[in-house]
Amino acid sequence: MSTIVSKFQNDPQFTPPLAASEEIDLRELFSAVWEGKWLIIAITVISIVGSVIFALMQPNIYKSEALLAPAAEDQSGGLSALASQFGGLASLAGVNLGAKGSNDKTLLAIEVLTSRQFASEFIAKHNILPDLMAAKKWDREQDKVVYNEDYYLSESDTWVRKVKSPFVSKPSMQEAFKKFSKVLVVNKQKETGMVTITVEHLSPSVAKNWVTWLVQDINKFMKERDVAEANRSSEFLNKQIALTNVADIKTILYKLIEEQAKTIMFAEVREEYVFKTIDPALIPEERSRPKRALIVVIGTFIGGVLAIMLVLIRYFFRKI
Repeated sequence: MSTIVSKFQNDPQFTPPLAASEEIDLRELFSAVWEGKWLIIAITVISIVGSVIFALMQPNIYKSEALLAPAAEDQSGGLSALASQFGGLASLAGVNLGAKGSNDKTLLAIEVLTSRQFASEFIAKHNILPDLMAAKKWDREQDKVVYNEDYYLSESDTWVRKVKSPFVSKPSMQEAFKKFSKVLVVNKQKETGMVTITVEHLSPSVAKNWVTWLVQDINKFMKERDVAEANRSSEFLNKQIALTNVADIKTILYKLIEEQAKTIMFAEVREEYVFKTIDPALIPEERSRPKRALIVVIGTFIGGVLAIMLVLIRYFFRKI
């Protein structure tokens, strides 16, 4: 010990050896792991079995999707031309002609499609609340949804689930919207402008039907909205024509009425008003999830890591 002290005093760069208790010998760690190999193997096997059981218990989820293209390039083009030609006079008349591209119907339709009001009306119209909130599994042979009888009795169309206040047996539209927003995905590609509507469900037939209905309903909703707005605008413009004696302003108002008539005509002759179907929804043959092999691999890895950590913790506690 005195030799070490003298070396430390004479050589400032000399580093004394660590005490035996402060050293971490990798050979001891490997030895500890080897000694606990049976515990590690046992925990890993349990993890494998648990992962397999968990993976097999997960129901198959099927995904159906449709690829859509914007059906209307820009129906505000006529109004934009009027704005550039008669913008000054229109402002004197108190009429806002708008700017080109200010009304992107595609973006508006996507927002409507994912809104609470539209989802609630869609659920009620197609009576999909049981399929959304009480589906338990899918009967492949009969191609029908089997419901959780603790929630819903299909024979009597009765909700029997037991929930705490403020919830009631029959799910509210707020509950349904939360669940619906998890199974519905709407994406717009920035490069091409294409829109993809995707629905996931236990039943592939249900997933396909929902996508088809969503495309039909959003086209119908946007059509009725624009027709109603065009009719109101036409009524307002006709009143303004009766109130003014300025010929130039009347010219603008007549052209605006013509644009509203075009909007109504396009809406009436086109079934696919906002979205044109490029690739329709199909009944998927293969599930989209769960990835059972991945679940087993992750479960095995986690079990092995936890087993090694347990062995090392036990080793350090024994050493203390």
